[in-house]
Amino acid sequence: QVQVVESGGGLVQAGGSLRLSCAASASIFSISVMGWYRQAPGKQRELVATITSGDITNYSDSVKGRFTISRHNAKSAVYLQMNSLKPEDTAVYYCSVTISTWPYWGQGTQVTVSS
Repeated sequence: QVQVVESGGGLVQAGGSLRLSCAASASIFSISVMGWYRQAPGKQRELVATITSGDITNYSDSVKGRFTISRHNAKSAVYLQMNSLKPEDTAVYYCSVTISTWPYWGQGTQVTVSS
């Protein structure tokens, strides 16, 4: 029904940058919130950043000033620009798209930051 696909993960050295992309097979008008979450091995999934249909953004304190979330309405896409990456950022990053009150999740994309 609704497909959510992430891309852009990979291996990068500390201090480097990476840009994650996520596209949903749904009208932007039906989407209330888009966001990025991450989960490191042995850790709980945590919020990274979200952006609402009103362009209100929210960031985890650990990524503020380093990550930027944005969206492209025509593509029903959301992006996460990650700068000044740290080894602690290593995790599987998941894209979340909320339609009405129902969240749809992507498969996840691995981000590995080496020291």
